[in-house]
Amino acid sequence: MHEAIQPVPDTGVGPVPVPGEPVELAPGLVRLTAPNPGLMTGPGTNSYLIGSGELAVIDPGPADESHLAALLAAVEARGSLRFVLVTHTHLDHAPGAAALAQATGAQVVGFGPAENFEPDLCVRGGWTLTLPGPGPAADLPADPAAGADRGGAEITLEAVHTPGHASDHICWLLEESRTLLTGDHLMHGSTVVIRPPDGDLGTYLASLALVRDFDPPIARLAPGHGRVMERVTEVVDALVAHRLGRHARVADALGAMGEGAVEDLLPQVYADVTEAQLPVARFSLWAHLRYLGEQGRAEALGVAPGEDTIETRWRWSRGS
Repeated sequence: MHEAIQPVPDTGVGPVPVPGEPVELAPGLVRLTAPNPGLMTGPGTNSYLIGSGELAVIDPGPADESHLAALLAAVEARGSLRFVLVTHTHLDHAPGAAALAQATGAQVVGFGPAENFEPDLCVRGGWTLTLPGPGPAADLPADPAAGADRGGAEITLEAVHTPGHASDHICWLLEESRTLLTGDHLMHGSTVVIRPPDGDLGTYLASLALVRDFDPPIARLAPGHGRVMERVTEVVDALVAHRLGRHARVADALGAMGEGAVEDLLPQVYADVTEAQLPVARFSLWAHLRYLGEQGRAEALGVAPGEDTIETRWRWSRGS
């Protein structure tokens, strides 16, 4: 009998995302959810509008005409769009960037190019962007040469590189409010799929620790799917405990078998998930096997290091 894996707690606060309905979460922070609900996306992908007068959109979502129209209307009601930023280049987060930038003249910012995604500016962790926040300065000209002293509030966005779910994943920190826009790094009430070879479980756990231990601390999480979350340390610790519980189950199952592949282990390791979740669980199980390999607790058979596939068989290392 396997020990129960700690469930992911529901720490969501504030309104539940509804596709097509803009919600002001805080001054200068508006959430607009795309109409792509599903098993992997929950209520849909959350796009965020940042700033006042001059705006940035984070994660424009899928290439969906109705969501593009909703984003353009939300921008028009609040100012003009200067930047389109993405957390990562998966299909539910980044494809809408090109059409949104074309319609507005905004600059596209991301970690790097990928299939169907070509940023104007590639950035790394620590890069910052300052936008006018709500307040008297929001309606003043952007160019100091225009003769206006902007003063007033500002919103500073900082790129925080958080690889693991994807190697190009960036969270975006609103420095003044300590709100982290997490994309798929942390989701409300759920865990994310780690899909090798781009996804990596050990790297993901290290990126979770980075968020938990950030200095100054992060106050709240605005995820790519679901509601805002507070109690950041509790959220991260619960996700880490859940992952390590699953990892222990993988180790126990492979140790008992001695040798096996993803399909052999799947029924035991993921007996607690629905049939609909099993196809994606296969990828996370592969990630766990790779992490066991990195820890020296398992060995991929018949392939060179790093050349394994989801079909590869693994052998338990007896000395581990």
